[in-house]
Amino acid sequence: MAAPRHHLLLLLFLAAALALAAAEGAAAEEGPRGRRLLVLLDDLAVRSSHSAFFGSLQARGFDLDFRLADDPKLSLHRYGQYLYDGLVLFAPSTPRFGGSVDQSAVLEFIDAGHDMILAADSSASDLIRGIATECGDPEAMVVDHINYAVTDVDGDHTLIAGDDLIQSDVILGSKKIEAPVLFRGIGHAVNPSNSLVLKVLSASPSAYSANPKTKLSSPPSLTGSAISLVSVMQARNNARVLVSGSLDLFSNRFLKSGVQKAGSKTRYERAGNEQFVTETSKWVFHERGHLKAVNVKHHKVGETNEPGMYRINDDLEYSVEIYEWSGTSWKPYVADDVQLQFFMMSPYVLKTLSNDNKGLYSTSFKVPDVYGVFQFKVEYQRLGYTGLSFTKQIPVRPYRHNEYERFITSAYPYYTASFSTMGAFFIFSFVYLYHK
Repeated sequence: MAAPRHHLLLLLFLAAALALAAAEGAAAEEGPRGRRLLVLLDDLAVRSSHSAFFGSLQARGFDLDFRLADDPKLSLHRYGQYLYDGLVLFAPSTPRFGGSVDQSAVLEFIDAGHDMILAADSSASDLIRGIATECGDPEAMVVDHINYAVTDVDGDHTLIAGDDLIQSDVILGSKKIEAPVLFRGIGHAVNPSNSLVLKVLSASPSAYSANPKTKLSSPPSLTGSAISLVSVMQARNNARVLVSGSLDLFSNRFLKSGVQKAGSKTRYERAGNEQFVTETSKWVFHERGHLKAVNVKHHKVGETNEPGMYRINDDLEYSVEIYEWSGTSWKPYVADDVQLQFFMMSPYVLKTLSNDNKGLYSTSFKVPDVYGVFQFKVEYQRLGYTGLSFTKQIPVRPYRHNEYERFITSAYPYYTASFSTMGAFFIFSFVYLYHK
C-alpha cells in the first residue's frame, strides 16, 4: 500500500505545481484594467435596442451590470473601494442619478483613473451636459444638407454619414473604416488649446448645429469642422473618456444598417458604426494603446550590479523594457522616439534609446563632468498611448584626492612654469653671489 500512496502524493504534488504555474502565468498576462463595467440606462429598452454593442463588450470578457440611472441603491464605491472599473452612461435624459451618485461622484470616478463612455442626444439633461461639458443649444442637432445619408433625403438632413475620422491606428485600429459612420444627434465644441481632448469623428465643413424644426434667426454658433461628433479624452492619470453626441450611434439599427452618402454612387451593405464603436471602446477600456515599463536598470559599463553612486566621467549603461497590452497579452512595444534624460535642474544628457524589437530599450553615455544629485528620467507621450513617466535618482560625486592621475596632461604648462621659475632663481642667485 505504501507504493500506491507514494504515487498518489506525487501526482497531487505535480497537480499543485501545475496549478501554481498556471496561476502565475495568468497573473503575468493580467491586463492593465479590470473587467467590471456599470451600464446606466434611463430606459431598460436600451438594453435591447443596443444589444449588439453590449454583446461585443461581453464577448471580450467584460462583466456588465445594467442599472437604471435613477436606481435609489446606486453606488460607485463601498467601504472606500470602487465597485466598478468602467462606466457606460447611456442615460441622456436623466435629470439626476439615484443613490449616492451625482455629477461630482462621476468626475471623482474618472479622477481615480477609471474610464467612461458617455452618449447623449438632443434630449440631454443639464446633468449629462455638465459631465460632457459644452454640447450646444438644448434643442440643437447637427444638420448637414450635403453630407447626409440618402435614406434621409426627404427629411431634415440630421442623419449624417460622417467619414472625417482621426488618423490613428491606436484609437481606430489598424484596419481602415471604409464605410461612413451614421450619426444623428448633437455636436459639441472642443477647446483647441486642450491637448488632452481629441476629435475622433468630426462634422464636415457644410454642417451646422441648429434646431431643425425652427427657422434660423441668427448664424449658428457651431459650424463646419469645428463641430465634434465624437471626442475622446485621456487624462493625465491615463483615465480615458469617450463622449458621443449620438446614442443612436451605438444602436443595433445603425450598426446593421446599410449606408450611402448623398452625392456618392457607392452603397455599403453595412455602415462603419459597428467597426467604429468596437475599436473606440477597445481603446477607451485599455484593450489597446496601454504601455507599461518594467525592469529599469543602470550600471557601469562592464558591470551588472546597480551602484549607489556614480563618479564624474564614468561610462554607464541604461535599459528599460516597454510592453503594450494587445487585449489578450503584453507584446513588445517598438518605437524609435523613446528618450532618456540625465537630469539635474535641466537635462545634461538627452539620448534616444535604441531597441532590439523585443521590448528592450537601452543606451550608454558618459556621466557629465558635474557632480550633484541626478535623475534618470523618461517622459514619453504619444498620441493614443498611455503616458510613461518614471525616474530614478542617483548621486554623482567628484574624483577623490587619490583618484586623479599622477601627472595631468593639461597641467604640463604649469609644471614647466614652476620648474623654469626655480631654475631662473638658481641662476639669478649664482650670478648675484659670484659675479664681480
